[in-house]
Amino acid sequence: MPLRADKNYQVGLLYFVLFILTIPAMNWVVMNVGTVCTPDGPCLIPVWPGIEAPSGVLMAGIALVLRDGLQSKLGVKWSLYAILIGAALSAFFSEPSLVIASVMAFFFSELADLIVYTPMRKRWPAWAVMVSGLIGSIVDSAIFLSLAFGSVQFIAGQVLGKFWMSLIVAILIGYMHRKHAESLKASS
Repeated sequence: MPLRADKNYQVGLLYFVLFILTIPAMNWVVMNVGTVCTPDGPCLIPVWPGIEAPSGVLMAGIALVLRDGLQSKLGVKWSLYAILIGAALSAFFSEPSLVIASVMAFFFSELADLIVYTPMRKRWPAWAVMVSGLIGSIVDSAIFLSLAFGSVQFIAGQVLGKFWMSLIVAILIGYMHRKHAESLKASS
C-alpha cells in the first residue's frame, strides 16, 4: 500500500505500531511490575477492592483499544496484519514460560475482538469498543491464565481491569463522536 499523507492514514500507522509494541511490553510488565510479584507467577495489581489481576492486564486493555482504532483508521486487513505481526513479535520477546500462552491468548482474543467490533463499529462506535473489549478480554484472560499459570484464579481481576480500560476509551470515543456530529451539524 503506498504511503499517504492524509491524517487518518498517519494516525492509523501510529495505531499499527503502538498496537504491535503493546505485546512485548505486556509480557515484560506481567512478570516485572506490580504491587506483589508471586514466585514463578505473575506480578499483581489491584483492580477493585479485594480483587487483583496480573499487571499485564492494563497493557492488554490498551492493545484491545488500539486494535479497534487501527481498524477504524486503516481497515480490517491492516488489523489482521498487526495481529499476526504482534503474535510473532510476542514469541521473540516473551519469557519462555509465556510464549505459547501469550501468542495463543493474543491471537484468539484479538480475533474475537475484531469479529465483535467489526459489525458494531459504524452504528454504535462507543459500544463497539466496550463490548468487543469485554469479549476480547474474556477470551484473552481464559487462554493466557490457563496456559501461562495453569489456573484461571485471576480471571475476574483480568476481565475487570480490561473492562475499566475499555469503558474509559468508550466514553472518550462517544464524547468525540458527539462533538464531531455537532460540528458537522453546525457547519451545515
